Amino acid sequence: MKRLDTLQALPGDAAFDLLVVGAGGAGLAAALFAALRGASVLLVEATGHVGGTTALSAGTSWIPGTRQGAQVNPDDTPAEAARYLDNAIGEHAGRALREVLLAQGPATVDELEAKTEMRFRAYPRHPDYISDLGGSTLAGRALEPLPFDGRRLGELFALLRPPIPEFTVLGGMMVDRTDINHLLGMTTSWASLRHAARLLARHARDRLGHPRGTRLVMGNAHVARLLYSLAQRAEATLALDTRLVELERGAAGVDAAVLEQRGERRRVRVRGGVVLASGGFNRHPERRRALLPGIDIGWCPGAPGHTGEAHAPAEAVGARYGEGAMSPAFWAPVSRRTRPDGSAAVFPHFVMDRAKPGVLAVDPAGERFVNESTSYHLFGLAMQRAGAVPAYLVCDAAALRKYGLGMVRPGGRGLAPFLADGYLVRGETLADLARALAIDPARLAATVERFNAHAEAGHDPDFHRGETAYQRNLGDPAWPGPNPSLGPLTQGPFYAVRLYPGDIGAAQGFATDTEARVLDASGTPIPGLYAAGNDMHSAMGGVYMAPGITIGPGLVFARQAARHAAARAPASGKP
Repeated sequence: MKRLDTLQALPGDAAFDLLVVGAGGAGLAAALFAALRGASVLLVEATGHVGGTTALSAGTSWIPGTRQGAQVNPDDTPAEAARYLDNAIGEHAGRALREVLLAQGPATVDELEAKTEMRFRAYPRHPDYISDLGGSTLAGRALEPLPFDGRRLGELFALLRPPIPEFTVLGGMMVDRTDINHLLGMTTSWASLRHAARLLARHARDRLGHPRGTRLVMGNAHVARLLYSLAQRAEATLALDTRLVELERGAAGVDAAVLEQRGERRRVRVRGGVVLASGGFNRHPERRRALLPGIDIGWCPGAPGHTGEAHAPAEAVGARYGEGAMSPAFWAPVSRRTRPDGSAAVFPHFVMDRAKPGVLAVDPAGERFVNESTSYHLFGLAMQRAGAVPAYLVCDAAALRKYGLGMVRPGGRGLAPFLADGYLVRGETLADLARALAIDPARLAATVERFNAHAEAGHDPDFHRGETAYQRNLGDPAWPGPNPSLGPLTQGPFYAVRLYPGDIGAAQGFATDTEARVLDASGTPIPGLYAAGNDMHSAMGGVYMAPGITIGPGLVFARQAARHAAARAPASGKP
């Protein structure tokens, strides 16, 4: 892979088989799949880092029917996966795109593992989110990247977007769910102590020569593996800090683009096509106001490059957005804090706290409004429907010590800075906490009293928390009560953090066909224009029904786009 530090280094008649706009997970994959077919690729990224929001995520890919999935769930079938998708998505999206996902997903994974450094595993238990629907499974469809040694990237390691700092420990050590369990259990298990000791020793060595840990997991591992694989391909060229300004459409379709890098512009010709993978509209001010009214940009935990700037050039050549999605965005409850350097920390509450015993969520009136164990997407939607902005995630002292709360780590120590800046609110009694949150103390007390009674019985008649396999999986398997998701709040002091609905990715994007070709207003494909990742209208219709339903389709449709575009380029290799 060549690095293009200045567009002026391009010849005046520069031409590539493919131009890929955006170097997040889908963009890197599109460039890699095209390069594997012998196509020359120019990959441009508007920021100074590669990885996009994929680098900040858990890095899970939902792709049923794979060899890896069969190792943990040999009984799953494509028909059952299709049934689950039909039940979950309904009329929010047509079947054609998800049929491609099921048909091409296993081949996508196989090609990556055979020809690149991508390596996947299926976690032994990773349920579909709506696990009470017909066709759902408890494992086998969600694939995770294997950890990757970032030192193999050499100087490219500096280009990799770092993870959210609050998702790391000890000044930049990345940990996944396996590591977390071992770290929490290191005082009670020799196996956990050995695992933790290896992690800590590796991190200590890393910090002697690197600004952060180089043992990469989750989304950082996914992106690093794609980047490392692309770096081995002479067909690829990477340009950072480079924006798409204009697309040109000739008689045969989109055949040129105008790019801008640090004030300099350059026109490049494109033989096969342009793949839009810039991450979606989320940080575009006008589109955000239109599609996400009332949702503050400060609540968005996504990467900074998701500006939607590449969408206007696409619309100028006829591209249109898709319609019918359940929601224009995917959601998670987030909490916010200002870091010592003045930057904003936006923390998504995915799995670590809200579904655990001794924790509940209330609205500004002090009443429950949601099943706290539901998926983060449905939680975020429930906040908006109920007007619970902010909502409050409340726990007792025992839960805080055992599970942590948002950015507050388990253990119950080091609370002073969080209390001082108001991120964490404490009350010696529930009444004290209610007054600190400007909630009616009597109403909060009544809510907790009712919740506690149901928790003791192990049944939640109000919101049915902990009734599905997915919800119980988020609970505490060591909890002695009858339901691993339900436990009473009894031990003062009591704590709370404020929650906001944070958009974690775009679900509404450009309408495409099964080859990832962007459609015009008449439903006709625009020759030479493709979309993947969150620039593509959600194949899931904006329904977040399983882990990895953005990254998985991102890989599959990046491959679809690359194959089709490479075949259009007369100088490229095999389709």
